[in-house]
Amino acid sequence: MNDGKKKVVIVTGAAKGLGLAISKVLVESGYFVVGIGRGLSHEFSALPPDSRQFFEFDLTRISEIYQLVGRIMSTLNEPPFGLVNNAGVGLDGLLATQHSSEISKVLTLNLESPITLTKYVARHMMRVRRGRIVNISSIIAQTGFSGLAVYGASKAGLEGFTRSLSRELGRAGITVNSVAPGYMITEMTKGLTGSKLDSIKRRAPLGLLDPVHAANAVRYFLEPTSEKTTGCVLTVDGGSSA
Repeated sequence: MNDGKKKVVIVTGAAKGLGLAISKVLVESGYFVVGIGRGLSHEFSALPPDSRQFFEFDLTRISEIYQLVGRIMSTLNEPPFGLVNNAGVGLDGLLATQHSSEISKVLTLNLESPITLTKYVARHMMRVRRGRIVNISSIIAQTGFSGLAVYGASKAGLEGFTRSLSRELGRAGITVNSVAPGYMITEMTKGLTGSKLDSIKRRAPLGLLDPVHAANAVRYFLEPTSEKTTGCVLTVDGGSSA
């Protein structure tokens, strides 16, 4: 449990991949991380006990997010300073043959879930008139990619959400920004092999990202130096979309 001396940041999808990298970077930077995920990983558990807490929760259960936020708030000494909407899923497949259940899963987890979670967390931030919200988008929102039409749509929606919400919450001293990573070697992208992976590598003159590169971009939006930056989409992709 946080002793109140560290700023609290809620991170979704915190147990692995980019979410885990974000959690590690934030803990190293002196934040207290409240992780949300479907299961607690050994790597997240290995973070210092006085700097992290974890809530097991499936964010596709939209109607239960309000209760989740209530449980989180009951363990904190103050409203959270930050919220990082990182949890997401990318199901590769041509739209014409994609099952409707897969379309629904992507849109629910990647778009409806962060909107709903932000709704309830922002209420507590507004009470103290401070807060930082960071949404994890993707360069696919702008560049597109064959087989990721629904994923691209969900991330483009998240960027539109970022821009409009920044105007709503700016008056309350809350910033809302997005980080749009390029391709990283994570659990979500490990299925990319052969010519498709080679093509992605050729696009990035600086090479593929390590998740820590995107995690440091997230940290920037939480730092005092970014207090006047809002409604922004920061691309971190090794130059592949240049």
